[in-house]
Amino acid sequence: MIEQTFSIKDIDRIIEMAWEDRTSFEAIEMQFGLKEKQVIALMRKELKAGSFKLWRKRTNGRSTKHAALRGNEVTRFRCTRQKTITNNKISKR
Repeated sequence: MIEQTFSIKDIDRIIEMAWEDRTSFEAIEMQFGLKEKQVIALMRKELKAGSFKLWRKRTNGRSTKHAALRGNEVTRFRCTRQKTITNNKISKR
């Protein structure tokens, strides 16, 4: 189902973004070109079964994971305290 080939660094970043509550699937699609079903397939492939189930339970029905379901007050997908991300690591404060 996943047609594109990603580097390990990209896969780590996609997983990190998918785990974050405020990062919508649309933000992942904009950055990496993966639709929600493709992100789910990638998570199923890369995570342990238990971790995948926990993630799906958390994200299922969560309004912040879909831009269309968010309120107008949420205009970003990053925490205001989060600085520039470099090599999948958040810069020190």
